[in-house]
Parts: sequence; C-alpha cells; structure tokens
Amino acid sequence: MTLLFATPEDLRAAFAAARASGKRAKEAAESIGSNEGAAVAAHCGAHAYPPKAIALSGPWIDLLKALEPCGPLMGLTRNESTVHEKTGVYTKLSAMGQMGLALGEDIDLRLFFSQWHAGFAVTELAANPQNRPNVSLQFFDAHGLAVHKIFQRDATDRAAFDAVVQRFTSATSPAVPTPAPQPDAAIDVAGLGDAWAALQDTHEFFGMLKKFGAERQQSLRLVQGRFTHSLSTMAPRKLLQSASFDGVPIMVFVGSRGCIQIHTGPVKRIEPMDIRGVQWLNVIDPTFNLHLREDSIAHVWRVQKPTADGVVTSVEVFDHAGELMAMFFGARKPGQPELPSWRELVAGLPTLEPVPA
Repeated sequence: MTLLFATPEDLRAAFAAARASGKRAKEAAESIGSNEGAAVAAHCGAHAYPPKAIALSGPWIDLLKALEPCGPLMGLTRNESTVHEKTGVYTKLSAMGQMGLALGEDIDLRLFFSQWHAGFAVTELAANPQNRPNVSLQFFDAHGLAVHKIFQRDATDRAAFDAVVQRFTSATSPAVPTPAPQPDAAIDVAGLGDAWAALQDTHEFFGMLKKFGAERQQSLRLVQGRFTHSLSTMAPRKLLQSASFDGVPIMVFVGSRGCIQIHTGPVKRIEPMDIRGVQWLNVIDPTFNLHLREDSIAHVWRVQKPTADGVVTSVEVFDHAGELMAMFFGARKPGQPELPSWRELVAGLPTLEPVPA
C-alpha cells in the first residue's frame, strides 16, 4: 500500500475532508487518489483524525478462529459493485496452506489467504457521541482493496473482541498478483468442453479453469450454447423477486480477491432503489443484506455443471470490467440433487438468446 501523499498526515487530512462530504471510506479514499487500505494504514499510531487504526498480524486463520467466543458478528465481503453482509458466529474454521474455510451455520466463507496482505482493527466514533465507538476488523490485499471486514453487533461480546485485537499486531503477508487472461485462440476449447462434460463436483470447476488457462467468463463464452446461455441484465432482479415470492431457498455467493462469502436460505425483502442516480438491487433481511449495483451489470449467464448428483445450475453476474459480481445457486447440500423449484425458477428468467428445450 503506497501512500500517494507526502506524509500520512496529509492523507489523513484529505481523507477526513472527503468523509465529511458524506462519502463512504472506499469512495473517500479513491476520490483523493488513494485506496482504502492505504487510507486505513495511515490512521495507525497517534494522530488527531478519525478513525483510529491498529495494525494486526496473522496467521489470519488463527485470528478468525479466535473470534468464536465473541458471539454474533457481521461479516462483509464486497467487490467493486456488490456488497454481501451476513450476521452469525465465526465457527468451524479450518485452513490448508493458503486456503481456508468457515462452515458455520451463518458465516460461510471460502478464504484465499495469499491475497490477505494487511489487517487492521478500526475504531470509528458513533454518530451519537453517547453511543460506544464502532470497532471493526478490516483486511486488504496488496492493492489496498478490502478482501473481508468484520463488524460488531449489539449481541457481540466486546471484551472477547477486544482480547482478539490485543492478541494480534502488524501485517506482513505478501499478495499474489492475478495473471492476465489468455486470448481465446490460446485455449483448447474442445478439451475444455470435454473436461466440463466430465465434471463430477462443482468444486472441480476452478481446477479445470486452471488446467486450460481460461478466465472464468471467458470459459462461459467459449462453451456458450452447450453448458451456458446469456440472460438479460434484468435476470438478477427477477431471480430474487421470484425466490422471495415463491419461497425458493437460494445460495448467494459474493467474492473479493481474498474471500467468497455465502448466504444459504430464503430471501424475503427485495428492494430495488435509485440512490443519487445509482441503481441498487437490495436484499434487506434480518441476518442477510445484499447490495448489488444493477447499473454495473454487463453480462448474466445461466451456467450448468454436471456432477455426480445431477446437473447443478447457477446464475453468474459480471460487470463492465469483466469482474464477477455475484453467483446464485439453489440451496443444496453435497450429495443432494438440485431443487426442482430452483431449476424451474432459472428456466423462467429472461434470456438474450433462444434456449434449447
């Protein structure tokens, strides 16, 4: 995280002015030519500006495991255009090398620790000075982009949370750069299609992409008409509204470079909103919030993957930069077939091309 200012004090002053104008932390940092990670890092140590930050160190899996006694926390994972918020207990955590899992009832994460470059405990003053300050844990990649954030809730054991902060100090983990995608002509399309047809588990998909050197959306385009079909950019709204109205339980995946966060269960309150000219598609439920920028949607795909349990169908949403915004599946456990109600819901989504019967 390279500071773009002569001193941390200069960055703090510019950041404070941007926040005072009503901008959120990420937008405030970008508006002054910085990034959010650099802005947070500049707030470590003694200074007069909010927020206050304390640098943390790993191993990150140990830090996350230490959060279980804290009780309910809100985990937030976002990318450029989608925010996923889920409240629950950080439990059933494990890691093998740089890959980690959280398999709690509510906090369900896939963790890529090679991308976790720095972590901070960040203290923000509450809008009402009579309320306690808000303390969060925030983790960033080497480009200053947030990979995961953790916030206290009313039922959080704050003493246990403070103990976690005291136990861990500065961050040193390097990040691994993301390679540029290969051109289509360099991909063995026939081999990719054959390997796709031979899938036995959805988790084999990432290994298949790596084997053929294909970027995710590139692979969807190359097998279009066989395993994938283009959907309308209005399909995510229709999907959520139909799932809510029909009571179809779904899975919602949103990822940063270092974390995929998952909601499994029903969605109930679906609220499209236009806020200052930005179109947001929101799920506003008690333990799950989703905020997806509809005006950032460029491509939506219906994706089918063969497995030992039958075909698994997903809806995958990409922005104008080709970044994956969100993925939707029907709720299911390994060893179980896909819900017929989910398959029927997806079949009814608006398409951009004829879909074979």
